[in-house]
Amino acid sequence: MSLRRVESLWMKHFCAGDVEESQALVPRDDLAECSCDSPPDEDSDPLQRPKISTWEAGWNITNAIQGLFVLSLPFALHQSGYVGLVVLISAALICSYTGKILVSCLYEEDESGRPVRVRNTYEDIADACCGNICPGVGGKLVNAAQVVELTMTCLLYLVVGSNLMCHSLFFLPVTPATCSVITFLILLPCMLIRDLRAVSRLSFLCSLAQFLITFMVIGYCLGQSARWAGRGLSAVAVDFDGFQVSVGVIIFSYTSQIYLPQLEESMTDRRDFSRMMDCTHALGCVLKTAFSLLAFLTWGEETKEVITDNLPAAVSLMVNVCLLVKALLSYPLPFYAAAEILQNSVLKTDTSSGHVTERQTLLLRASLLILILVMSLYVPHFSHCSWV
Repeated sequence: MSLRRVESLWMKHFCAGDVEESQALVPRDDLAECSCDSPPDEDSDPLQRPKISTWEAGWNITNAIQGLFVLSLPFALHQSGYVGLVVLISAALICSYTGKILVSCLYEEDESGRPVRVRNTYEDIADACCGNICPGVGGKLVNAAQVVELTMTCLLYLVVGSNLMCHSLFFLPVTPATCSVITFLILLPCMLIRDLRAVSRLSFLCSLAQFLITFMVIGYCLGQSARWAGRGLSAVAVDFDGFQVSVGVIIFSYTSQIYLPQLEESMTDRRDFSRMMDCTHALGCVLKTAFSLLAFLTWGEETKEVITDNLPAAVSLMVNVCLLVKALLSYPLPFYAAAEILQNSVLKTDTSSGHVTERQTLLLRASLLILILVMSLYVPHFSHCSWV
């Protein structure tokens, strides 16, 4: 089935209001067991994980696309000029569209022409694409790439959280290594998170912290509107290397595709997935554009790589505290995703038999946490490298 055909099926059956067709959104293996007139009962299967609402899925996406890289967007706009504004808006459209296309690849038509979810992960998609060339290899490579990306994201949040804790506790004689250990102990309960509902609640709080940061910076910039006169963006990027980095920062700030298969699978009403993607990316685009443009108009050529360096000491301290909270609350989402991939790949989890013990699962998650801690102790300036 061609990608265009898959996309048309997605838009036809998932975005329309046809309830009868939308109730076919169950795995092919479950079609014989579930009635199409009613959704499957969560209580009928003790191993089935709790579902999340559209709002909860939206908070997870908002958490992913409103990350710490937002603080570097004003500098990215300073480096890229008006082209940066175009990239900022285009990236939101492209990332939302590609996310929906990737999820549509999890579906195939059944005998009656309705879309049925026959794949669960990107590993399944890769195996379907490369099955005739190198069976099993494509899925393993995709899994490895996902684990590396998610682990590096967790590492970023841990190191940034540790650095922010050092700045916030400047009145105490604590070293960066001590702050890393304290941050690790705070994040230790993440190994006990077993479903997306708990992650969604933390993502909601994380989004609130992000909104607070954004509105504090925007409010300060509006109060400095007298400084905007005569300041504007460059029509072309003078520094090509700086422009390349800026485009990378802008695009990376919208990346949420790695979480989509698990989020879409866990949604109570999957018909809302497309609308949820559009709304979250539209909101992210508006907030990022306003944040970046107002910050650049306020500081102009003096815009620093991280916008908190431009703020007065009192405002910067409040923003740093909110950033610390956000970094800690952002950690569970990538950690949960990485742990799930490792659990399904290394432990070969079979949800129908549940043969993997709780001890094995906790040992794997604890090992991942300790690995990230050790890496954070050896790369104390990882957060600075991520901004450049």
